[in-house]
Amino acid sequence: MGMWIGRNRKARVTYGFDDIALVPGDITINPNEVDMSFQLGPYKIKVPILASAMDGVVDVNFAIAMGKLGGVAVLNLEGVQTRYEDPSEILDKIASATKEEATHLTQQIYTEKIKESLVAQRVQEIKKGGVLCAVSAIPQRADRFGQIAQEAGADIFVVQSTVSTARHVSSEYKTLDIAKFCKKMKIPVIIGNTVTYSATLELMQCGPTAILVGVGPGAACTTRGVLGLGVPQVTATVDCAAARDYYFKQTGRYCAIITDGGMSKGGDICKAFACGADAVMIGSAFARAKEAPGRGYHWGMATPHANLPRGTRVRVGVTGTLKQILFGPAELDDGSQNLMGALATAMGNVGKKTIKEFQETEIIIAPAIKTEGKVFQTVQGVGMGKG
Repeated sequence: MGMWIGRNRKARVTYGFDDIALVPGDITINPNEVDMSFQLGPYKIKVPILASAMDGVVDVNFAIAMGKLGGVAVLNLEGVQTRYEDPSEILDKIASATKEEATHLTQQIYTEKIKESLVAQRVQEIKKGGVLCAVSAIPQRADRFGQIAQEAGADIFVVQSTVSTARHVSSEYKTLDIAKFCKKMKIPVIIGNTVTYSATLELMQCGPTAILVGVGPGAACTTRGVLGLGVPQVTATVDCAAARDYYFKQTGRYCAIITDGGMSKGGDICKAFACGADAVMIGSAFARAKEAPGRGYHWGMATPHANLPRGTRVRVGVTGTLKQILFGPAELDDGSQNLMGALATAMGNVGKKTIKEFQETEIIIAPAIKTEGKVFQTVQGVGMGKG
């Protein structure tokens, strides 16, 4: 499998969202009659679009707003929300910095120590809002923060790093035993990120509830440029979903696949589900909400890295409320609002009533799908001609 790229070396051809299209079905269904919910451990979640654990996207107020709309937002336990009692002034500084200042400023801001008391406090504040509380940490802090968050009332814990494997080797620090951690935690654990069949299969054998798929596709992520790592999200999702299905056949235990990053429009989200995702996680689309703490800016979790930043701050603007972005009514013509409406309509048009059925949608390779017949939109910079 693959193509020759030189003497004795082959490489696989892989695909991203812009390379494919979904084929309409032989029957169609009223979009109001499709079921878009997904199961995450004991929780049936109405909105299968999670808000990613980024400081420009999720704070306590955003998490509560998202929860009340039927979704889940993940709070970063290593960001400004747990380093500062009142992060408002810090967020103002990040938003007002020039392009040249932004990375250096975030590096300085994130040198402030994380306060464990704030880890518990933020969880409790979200729970007071009457919604599910999801929080995240890197593997090195997962044991400690997982216990604190669980005792404070968190419902879901995410262990997230640039690349996660079941066999991380280090002589410099103690590595997280993922299987032991998942067994110890009494709440659902999500592990990420990964992009390959074999790594996903090994991670599933450790016992998580879900796996995050995606290395470097996020709007504010520079991993692919800095490290040269990544697999386009269509191929990554299909491969990891195949691992999920094989694992389910072998064990009878279903581990959800959550495609993470690279989706800014409704069409991208629909394609992710058709490729096998049970849910998706996005950041930049939600960073544009009035409720988001980033003031119209969005930055990656690795932006403040002291030695090798793998993210940047991008301006996304404030375009509408969180409710508009999820459910409409859309005031923009570019597919960035009413994401749930887009998903329901796509499912109806391919004739699939549930997400599980939608995962079997016929897919074609169609790199011209976004530009075919769209000359006027491209020239005028409207609709599908933007960006």
